[in-house]
Amino acid sequence: MKNFKRVLLGLLIVVGAAILGFVFWANNAAQPEEAALQALTSDAQVVVEQQDGFVTFSPAGKSPTTGFVFYPGGRVDYRAYAPVLRMIAQGGYFVAVVDVNLNLAFFEINAADAVISNHPEVEHWAVGGHSLGGVAASSYAAKHLEDVDGLVLWASYPADDSLTNATINVISIYGTKDMAGMEPFDKSRMQLPADTQFVVIDGGNHAQFGAYGFQAGDNPADIPADEQWTQIADATTKFLETLTEK
Repeated sequence: MKNFKRVLLGLLIVVGAAILGFVFWANNAAQPEEAALQALTSDAQVVVEQQDGFVTFSPAGKSPTTGFVFYPGGRVDYRAYAPVLRMIAQGGYFVAVVDVNLNLAFFEINAADAVISNHPEVEHWAVGGHSLGGVAASSYAAKHLEDVDGLVLWASYPADDSLTNATINVISIYGTKDMAGMEPFDKSRMQLPADTQFVVIDGGNHAQFGAYGFQAGDNPADIPADEQWTQIADATTKFLETLTEK
């Protein structure tokens, strides 16, 4: 019995250490650069508000009827995506980025629920995300096809083929210098609806979908970050325009 207790205690210590290590690893997220922090300030064009569990960007003086809920990439501080999300809001759309537990969106796949329920004035919704955030957004969209009109993937693709035959508008945006290479995005076409729009950013990499600096394992981009942000925002804004046609 004493030996059993010792073994059990040893196992508990190992499990506890593993959990603490995981929490430390997950919380060691890439931090927003100055450009992202500046984009979180309201001005005459965009109103930025911190709400419970998410930050919103709204075009000043307008009441958008189309909204976009964004899931951050894995181990990336959600505020790092503010530059691009702000540009999208300037285009006339309501945008929200969710703050997920442990900086891992797959722990909070239903995070979009809080945004959608708190903004009934929005008639058309798209969800999306960067990298692992896009995987979470894909899972959310697959389970909420009656409520979500569009899916926006930034350097991401679904975890399975649940959306292959779905009647939902989808856009997949990625760069030629992405850390994953082009093969995974080419293969993802089989997991997405046949009419999915693909936008390839020449010279764009993985990390420059946000403003959090270079990411380990990524390739150096051939274009400046602000140029990549503009291309991402333009493609996403044009996509959101199509949702009112559903």
